[in-house]
Amino acid sequence: MRAFYDELAEDYHLIFRDWDASMEYQASVLAAVIEAGIGVGGTGGIGVARRVLDCSCGIGTQAIGLARVGDAEVIGTDLSPRAAARASREASARGVGLPTAAADMRALPFGDGAFDVVLSADNSVPHLLTPDALIAGLAEMRRVLRPDGLLVLTVRDYDELRAQHPASTSPQVSEHEAGRAIAFQLWHWHPDGERYDLEHFQLVPVPSGGPGWDVRVRRATYWALTRKQLGEFAAAVGFRDVTWQEPSESGYYQPVLTARH
Repeated sequence: MRAFYDELAEDYHLIFRDWDASMEYQASVLAAVIEAGIGVGGTGGIGVARRVLDCSCGIGTQAIGLARVGDAEVIGTDLSPRAAARASREASARGVGLPTAAADMRALPFGDGAFDVVLSADNSVPHLLTPDALIAGLAEMRRVLRPDGLLVLTVRDYDELRAQHPASTSPQVSEHEAGRAIAFQLWHWHPDGERYDLEHFQLVPVPSGGPGWDVRVRRATYWALTRKQLGEFAAAVGFRDVTWQEPSESGYYQPVLTARH
């Protein structure tokens, strides 16, 4: 997985039609989710969450946005050193401080109870492909949360996708300095019906501006965890008040799980 995201780090923004607009949208929705969660028994507001860890920050899509909308300290970690480094650079270019580090979510480099909120967005947790790996990751997230701290996870709608077993995603077009770029995915489902190999294609115009495309392909594997499965794993490591918010409720583009230490 590190190789997948290291290779994708400089191109990741091309997944979005407008990366900065997506940062703003995702931050506004996730800040509201955090406000609602932290506000239970408190005064509410992302500022109440003094420290927020995005433990799969990638190039900073969620972390940069959250750092811009509130006064909380946001820290990012990612398995990919290249992605984490780019997140810090992109934050600085936008006038935001975002400390980042390369770290596996199964071994976070922080002390117990260091954060008020731990976030893992954009379908990162399903890279943990076995029960042992998933339990290790969730247990680490719980360990670095303060008592009563808030966990926020977002994943694809795998309840629907497991019923359909799609073979691909629709193409996404974004603007590149050399012209329009195209991204899409091919999915290859395993015999168990739960895991799938993903081929991520990016077609970028050749730099010369002439005819032709630079075709970039990266491969990864996911575990298509249903809401019931992921909720049960979260409860098994000690999270409570495990709750799902549908996109129609939260406004986010993926189902959102929240839970408390």
